[in-house]
Formats: sequence, C-alpha cells, structure tokens
Amino acid sequence: MNRAGKTLGGAVALVLVLGFALLLGLGWQRDKLPPPVLHPVSPAQSSAGRIVLAPGRELIVPRADGGSETVTSLLDVPGRMDFGDFVWNDAGVPAGPAWVRVDLGAQTLSVFRAGQEIATTVILYGAENKPTPTGWLQVLEKAEAYYSRSYDAPMPFMLRLTDDGVALHASVVEPGKATHGCIGLPYPFARKLYAALQAGDRVLVVGPAKPRALTPG
Repeated sequence: MNRAGKTLGGAVALVLVLGFALLLGLGWQRDKLPPPVLHPVSPAQSSAGRIVLAPGRELIVPRADGGSETVTSLLDVPGRMDFGDFVWNDAGVPAGPAWVRVDLGAQTLSVFRAGQEIATTVILYGAENKPTPTGWLQVLEKAEAYYSRSYDAPMPFMLRLTDDGVALHASVVEPGKATHGCIGLPYPFARKLYAALQAGDRVLVVGPAKPRALTPG
C-alpha cells in the first residue's frame, strides 16, 4: 500500500473509533443541548418537550449481554441544569421497564423507557480514592429506608448496583461534594427513580475523562 493509501486507511480507522465511542455515550454534555453532541444529525423538534431523532438516526447503545438499547427521543431541557435540578416528564411514554445512563464526566443521569428519555438530573459520584464503577450494572436490591453501617449514614431510596454496596440513592447534591463510590441523587428525583426501577433493571455508567481529586464527605 502506498503512503496515501495508508494515510486514508488511518483516517477511516480513526473515524470508526470515534464513532464507536459516541455510540457508547462518551461525551454527552447537557450544557450543549439542544441537541446533545451524541446526535449524528439535527433532530426534529416535537411539541411535547422532546427532541425526536430523525428516522434511521436513532441512538443504539450496546449492552454487555450482546443486546442493545435504542434511544429515539430525549427531553428538551431548556438550559444547563445546576446542582439539585432535575426534569421528569414521562407524559405519553408507554409503560414498561426502564434503564438508566449515568455520565460521570457530565455529572448527569438520564432515565429511559420505551426508547425515550423520561428524566434527567445532576448527580454526585465517587472521589478519586473511592471511584464509582463504570460499565453495565444492574439493580440488585431495593430499600426505601436504608442505613449504611460502613459509613454511618442514611441512604434513602437505595438501589444497590454492586455486591460491595455501591448504589443509587438520595443525597444532598451540592457543589464540591463527592461520595464513597455511590451515585447521589436529589431527594425528589431519587423517590421517583426508586418507584420506576425494579431489581434486574440495567444501569450504564460512563466514566469521566479525568477523575476528581475530592475527599468523600
């Protein structure tokens, strides 16, 4: 192969790698709405507070079990969310199992049902010495009024994700705070999420580009 051919081949490979990274959800920034940078094309705007992806341009998110999750619409969040903010809008979305996507880099969490985003919020996550695990996880246990003996702290609306106790739970979501690996949610949002998820439901956690060097409180 000549030099030009090698250069072209390298460029194509780079494009494919970047495209795959986008499909996995790397770099979704809520402050760049609308539309989020994951969207490959300009979506059509609906009148129901949603950003609807154009037909054939839906976002396909691969699962660890070989299946996939398809996203056809996102919430039309009017601006950048702050700590404690959330949007929950499942009007017109069919009932059924939900799944969650956590973006540690953007510090946001989104809930999906029937291929549509029904909720999003700003979160807390683990500090550098107590990182939040990434990848596909699942809800192992639910407890509405759980108390952590390890950290002597309440964890309301707890949805446990790992055997060693990492969970989604209600927390005081404020700037500068971190967790011991859990994903902290605003109390009203945590209550809604607890009701929406069941044991076995999937949670995708996407890691940040660089971990934060904060000490958990």
